Amino acid sequence: MRNLVLIMQLKAMNKVNSVKEALKSKSGEGFVDTAVKILMSVVIGALVLGGLYLLFKDTVLPTLTQRIKDMFNFKG
Repeated sequence: MRNLVLIMQLKAMNKVNSVKEALKSKSGEGFVDTAVKILMSVVIGALVLGGLYLLFKDTVLPTLTQRIKDMFNFKG
Protein backbone atom coordinates (compact mmCIF):
# COMPACT_ATOMS: atom_id res chain seq x y z
CA MET A 1 0.00 0.00 0.00
CA ARG A 2 2.85 2.32 0.86
CA ASN A 3 4.43 1.76 -2.57
CA LEU A 4 1.15 2.70 -4.24
CA VAL A 5 1.01 5.95 -2.28
CA LEU A 6 4.64 6.74 -3.20
CA ILE A 7 3.97 6.01 -6.87
CA MET A 8 0.92 8.28 -6.85
CA GLN A 9 2.90 11.05 -5.15
CA LEU A 10 5.67 10.78 -7.74
CA LYS A 11 3.16 10.92 -10.60
CA ALA A 12 1.48 13.95 -9.07
CA MET A 13 4.83 15.70 -8.61
CA ASN A 14 5.76 14.94 -12.22
CA LYS A 15 2.47 16.41 -13.42
CA VAL A 16 2.96 19.53 -11.30
CA ASN A 17 6.49 19.96 -12.64
CA SER A 18 5.35 19.51 -16.25
CA VAL A 19 2.60 22.10 -15.75
CA LYS A 20 5.10 24.52 -14.20
CA GLU A 21 7.47 24.05 -17.15
CA ALA A 22 4.66 24.58 -19.63
CA LEU A 23 3.65 27.81 -17.91
CA LYS A 24 7.25 29.06 -17.77
CA SER A 25 7.92 28.23 -21.41
CA LYS A 26 7.97 31.23 -23.73
CA SER A 27 8.24 29.28 -26.97
CA GLY A 28 5.46 28.04 -29.15
CA GLU A 29 2.59 29.55 -31.00
CA GLY A 30 -0.36 31.06 -29.22
CA PHE A 31 -3.99 31.39 -30.15
CA VAL A 32 -3.63 35.09 -30.94
CA ASP A 33 -0.86 34.44 -33.46
CA THR A 34 -2.94 31.83 -35.22
CA ALA A 35 -6.01 34.05 -35.26
CA VAL A 36 -4.02 36.94 -36.77
CA LYS A 37 -2.61 34.67 -39.48
CA ILE A 38 -6.06 33.38 -40.38
CA LEU A 39 -7.48 36.90 -40.45
CA MET A 40 -4.67 38.14 -42.67
CA SER A 41 -5.15 35.28 -45.13
CA VAL A 42 -8.90 35.91 -45.32
CA VAL A 43 -8.42 39.64 -45.95
CA ILE A 44 -5.72 39.08 -48.59
CA GLY A 45 -7.85 36.42 -50.28
CA ALA A 46 -10.84 38.76 -50.35
CA LEU A 47 -8.72 41.51 -51.91
CA VAL A 48 -7.40 39.16 -54.58
CA LEU A 49 -10.88 37.89 -55.41
CA GLY A 50 -12.22 41.45 -55.54
CA GLY A 51 -9.44 42.45 -57.93
CA LEU A 52 -10.08 39.46 -60.16
CA TYR A 53 -13.80 40.23 -60.20
CA LEU A 54 -13.14 43.83 -61.25
CA LEU A 55 -10.73 42.66 -63.95
CA PHE A 56 -13.18 40.16 -65.39
CA LYS A 57 -16.16 42.51 -65.10
CA ASP A 58 -14.61 45.41 -67.02
CA THR A 59 -12.00 43.84 -69.26
CA VAL A 60 -12.66 40.21 -70.03
CA LEU A 61 -16.45 39.79 -69.96
CA PRO A 62 -17.40 42.50 -72.50
CA THR A 63 -14.92 41.21 -75.07
CA LEU A 64 -15.90 37.62 -74.33
CA THR A 65 -19.60 38.28 -74.88
CA GLN A 66 -18.83 40.16 -78.10
CA ARG A 67 -16.72 37.27 -79.38
CA ILE A 68 -19.46 34.78 -78.57
CA LYS A 69 -22.04 36.92 -80.40
CA ASP A 70 -19.72 37.22 -83.39
CA MET A 71 -19.16 33.48 -83.40
CA PHE A 72 -22.87 32.66 -83.53
CA ASN A 73 -23.69 35.44 -86.06
CA PHE A 74 -21.28 33.96 -88.61
CA LYS A 75 -22.56 34.69 -92.12
CA GLY A 76 -19.89 32.55 -93.91
